[in-house]
This record gives sequence, C-alpha cells and structure tokens, in this order.
Amino acid sequence: MKIFKRIVLLTLAAIFFGGSVQAIPIPLRGVVEGFYGTPWTFEDRADILDFCRQNNLNSYIYAPKDDPYHRDKWRKPYPADKLEELQKLVAIAKENNVRFIFAVSPGLDLKYDGKKGDEDFKLLIKKLDAMYNIGVRDFAIFFDDLKDDKGRHHENGQDQAQFLNRVQKNLRERYKDVAPLIMVPTEYYFEDMVKGDKVKPYTRDLAANLDPKIVVLYTGRGVVCDGITDDELAEANKIFGREVGVWWNYPVNDYSLTPDGNRNVKLALGAIENLPSAKMTAIFFNPMEQVQMSKISLATGAIYANNPAVYNAESAWDRVLAEQFGDLAPQMKIFAEHSRHMENSWAKVGEPDAPGFATAAYLVLNDLRKNNSPNFVPLEQKIDESEIATETLLNQLPQKFLDECRPQLEQLLLTLKADSIALESLKAGKLDPQLKSLRAEISANEKHAVISEEAARKFVDDAIAFLDTPKKKK
Repeated sequence: MKIFKRIVLLTLAAIFFGGSVQAIPIPLRGVVEGFYGTPWTFEDRADILDFCRQNNLNSYIYAPKDDPYHRDKWRKPYPADKLEELQKLVAIAKENNVRFIFAVSPGLDLKYDGKKGDEDFKLLIKKLDAMYNIGVRDFAIFFDDLKDDKGRHHENGQDQAQFLNRVQKNLRERYKDVAPLIMVPTEYYFEDMVKGDKVKPYTRDLAANLDPKIVVLYTGRGVVCDGITDDELAEANKIFGREVGVWWNYPVNDYSLTPDGNRNVKLALGAIENLPSAKMTAIFFNPMEQVQMSKISLATGAIYANNPAVYNAESAWDRVLAEQFGDLAPQMKIFAEHSRHMENSWAKVGEPDAPGFATAAYLVLNDLRKNNSPNFVPLEQKIDESEIATETLLNQLPQKFLDECRPQLEQLLLTLKADSIALESLKAGKLDPQLKSLRAEISANEKHAVISEEAARKFVDDAIAFLDTPKKKK
C-alpha cells in the first residue's frame, strides 16, 4: 500500500510540477462574426473556418450585425444565391470539423404575444428550418443592443425566456440532432444586470424562466472591459443558475470611430488576456472587419481556449507572431505594440501601446521640466527601431496583410518622423517649424487611421506643448 501511495504521489508531482498538466479545453470555443460594419466575404469566412481547424477552435457563429437578413429584416428568407453561399460555408465548416452556428437577432421588433406573436414565432421557425435544410445543426438567438438613444430598453425577461424555450422545444422535438440554443440577453454585461446589490428585473426574470439547457453568453462586467476574473464569472453563473459562456469583444474595433463616423480606424493587434482560468461552457472572440489582422488575437485566444489554466498572454503573442509572420515577426511585434490598446468613454481593453516608447518619452520630458539634463538615447533608439520596422513592413509584408494595415503603417511612419523632429527640437531647445505642420497632417489622417495615441502620437503633442510654453525666469 505504501508503494502504491508513493507511485500516486510521484505521478501527481510529475503532472503538477513537471510541466505536463493535462489541457482541458473550453467545450465551445471559436469566433463570432458579430461586429458592426461591412460583413466578411464568402472567401473571408471560408478562410476563417480553415483557421479555426488549424487552431483547434471548434465553432463559428454567423451573426454579422449589418447582414439585413440577420437583424433588420430577420423575418425575410435569405435570397437563393445567399442561401446557396451559406450552404457552401456549412459544408466547409463540416470539412474543417467546425460547428457552424447560425444566429438571428429578432429583438428590434419581435412580437411575443397574441396573433402577431404566433406569426413571428412561425416566421422564425421557418427561417431556422431553412438553415437546418442546408446542414445547420446549431442555432443562436441574440437580443443584444436593443437600447434607445437614452440607454433604455423595454424588453421583458420572462417574454424572452418563454419565446426561447418555445423555439428550443420546437426544434429539438422535430430534430434530434439539433444542439441546445445559444442566446445573448439584452442586459448582456454584468454592470447592466445589477443595480446596487440587486439583480435587475429583466435579468432576474430571464434567468428564472429560461430553459437550463440554453447557453447564455455575456461580455464581462462591461461591453468591452479589461478582463474577467474567476470570481466575476462565478457571479454571472450564480445570476443565471448555469455556467455562462463569454462573448469577448477583442479584437473587435467597430467602436473605434472618428467624430464623422468613420469605422475601424485603429487595429487591435494584441493578445487575448485577463480571462478566467475557471471552468466555463463557451467562449467566442468577436473579430475586426480586417480578417487577416484579426488572426493575431484570435490565434492567442485559441491557445487560451485550449488550456486556460496555463495560458500566458505574452508567450502566446510571441508564438503567434512567429507562426504568422516568420522572419518579419520582430518588426510586426514592434508595429503591433503600437496598436493593441482600445479605449473610449465606455470601453477599455488591451495592454498599453508601446510602453517602452512611452516611458522613454516621459523620462525625457520629465527631466526637461525639472531642468535636468535628459538622456535622449533610449528614446532615440525607440524611434529608430520603430521607424525601421515600419518601413520594412511596408516594403516586405505580403499583400493580404498590407491591404488591411497600410493606412496604420503609413500613419505610424509619419508619426515617427514627427517624433524625430520633436526630439531634435527638444535637444536644440526650440521648436522646428515643420513639427506643427506634421502634427496637422497626422490629425487629418486620423479620420482613417489611429495608432499609438498614448506613446508615439502623444510625444508629438507633449513636445510641442513643452516648447510652446513660456519659460519662467529664475
């Protein structure tokens, strides 16, 4: 018996301390094409299904917000050519061993009660039947983004739950091979589900009445937040009385808008990070319109989803950059470092942009403000290495990548040129007249491309502000 116990202990030690902890993948793991903006093409989707296979992601949700037949015109059947295209994608998904999950977002005008409610139910079932007939076996119904311009919604959690239960019962009684439904609530992030220490009525009623087999997705404590802890996931599980799944809004960039409404001006090129190690039922990563650029984050997400307990974001990022860009990985890492943090008044996610650059710039200006002699060399080196990397990528990056990131590369190169002039101006103690005109050009370009706002871009503004400020006489 003692020998047996020793063998068991040695085995456990080998497993837990020898680096061979068994991977436990998240059961449903994949990509949700759920962004606003131009939907992916057939070729993009076929490519991402192959990408999923290569990275052991087993699910893809078809849910492009600006496909009219998914959301605005959900009652209408897909035209024959579009249905044929979807059928081909379902077949490609099957070849790649990826579950093709077809989603509908009917909440904008769905009727729940009476004759109109019955009519809408039949229309939705007819739509799902058409998808079943082309090979779909997984379905999702989304009720997200139904608030008015004052942030209010008028949804009833009990009505939604009963409608979803009715759909699930109908499908699974007629089709024995259909998986449980996936849904997204109207209150789909934690801070919208609660008020004080109380669960709000909509979420309370939805959770209390929803079939326990239906999978619920939520986005964390905010729509776009900087992570989800194990404790936060446990709180969401408690509210819904089940293991919830995660719809993770990175690298999606459809909220990266200019004042005149241009979309996708900043690329999210960092690693997936700060997600739970605790058990969960599903995770779906929402990508950018830029499918090739999205693959950086998506591939790190695949590493996470296949073994959350041991995931390391930095090493995953390095591995993915090497796999996707080969000899250009060092240059791509420098560029990507300048374009990974996403933030606005309600969103914050991703590591800070180019922290080494930002620190070197801060130290130079801080010393100058204190009338100390700064060490310009570290910042000079950062500017030079970023400039060389950017020029190399513009000259050598394959076209499929350049098609998606050329504006950002060109904007970074222009900003670095301004940084060089700003640095020389600081050394000389006077403002080079070129600098303000370059800043104006950078600002004009930000209608189409934003990058390194708190690092390379900030240094231009800070240097001008410092040199333009009248110096106090001692």
